[in-house]
Amino acid sequence: RRFHRTSLQRRERVAMAPSLANVVAPNVSAIGGRKENHGTSLDRVDGYERYHALHGGDVSARRSAYADMVNKYYDLATSFYEYGWGQSFHFGVRCRGETLQESIKRHEHYLAMKLGVGEGSHVLDVGCGIGGPLREIATFTGAGITGLNNNEHQIDRAEEITRDAGRGLSERCQYVKGDFMQLPFEEATFDAVYQIEATCHAPSLKEVYGEILRVLKPGKVFAGYEWCLTDAYDGGVEEHRRIKQEIEIGNGLPDIKSCQECLEALRAAGFQVLEAKDLSQNQQVPWYEPLDPNRFSLSAFRTTSMGRFITRNFVRLLEMLRIAPPGSSRVSNFLEEGADGLVAGGKMNLFTPMFFFVAMKPN
Repeated sequence: RRFHRTSLQRRERVAMAPSLANVVAPNVSAIGGRKENHGTSLDRVDGYERYHALHGGDVSARRSAYADMVNKYYDLATSFYEYGWGQSFHFGVRCRGETLQESIKRHEHYLAMKLGVGEGSHVLDVGCGIGGPLREIATFTGAGITGLNNNEHQIDRAEEITRDAGRGLSERCQYVKGDFMQLPFEEATFDAVYQIEATCHAPSLKEVYGEILRVLKPGKVFAGYEWCLTDAYDGGVEEHRRIKQEIEIGNGLPDIKSCQECLEALRAAGFQVLEAKDLSQNQQVPWYEPLDPNRFSLSAFRTTSMGRFITRNFVRLLEMLRIAPPGSSRVSNFLEEGADGLVAGGKMNLFTPMFFFVAMKPN
């Protein structure tokens, strides 16, 4: 049974993880979004980079134009994410002997159990990406889940994957295009709401949490994993500021907040905080390990130093051959820059991608 389970897991990883040739070559050609709706890909790379401090941008510009910035980011980065990480764009608490994908699923199951939902529940996923966590939680709990996303390309991809997955998921999983700062739902619509590393893109945590409170039924809970700075972060230290800026440009973030600011925003929005803790502490396998170029892993080869080198040069070759649009290499570069910032922030305990909370809307 153990051999069968291990072999099955290996086959699932191979089936889920698309190859370099099958994904990077065709999908990198889509970088920049739909040309009939947006400018050229190079214009979008230029526009995105100009928002960030490493290219002369500032926080106020990122906050005021957050929707444009985040849309540019995901138009540019989604194909790279799916190639390098899979269908769930988040980290996970990881145990020794556990693969990255296994830890990601368990991370999603842990949150789902905290929501207390099941068959017949109507759940909202705020910032659903291409629907990886949504499909997993729907399968795990039997709940019906609506995924909210403001990026048209990601919604199209989510719907395509959900149709192909079968198992009746298309009947229980739906996707809505919308801004999480102005949720397109009536008050008290959902039995539970969750977000996984998504509201970090918001210009104001208090305001996005307030919108979530509005659409949640009284007595029900909102749970999430938030990207936060830890108490060890010191904005007066240049190295700390540089690491924060690298994380922001590499991940489409306006301004990373502290764990304490996250809690204050939840309470200011009207939530009662039931549980809050940084799950990144005392892990058996550090959360940033898959991104660390100094380690070697066959199961996560794409994120190793050699895997990055191959991807970087393959994208550069595609761009030279005009198979990939201009600016593709720059997208690859700022994603690597963000990964390096995450690793440095993790090693110095300046940053956590998994400040976990459960908050209830009062009756």
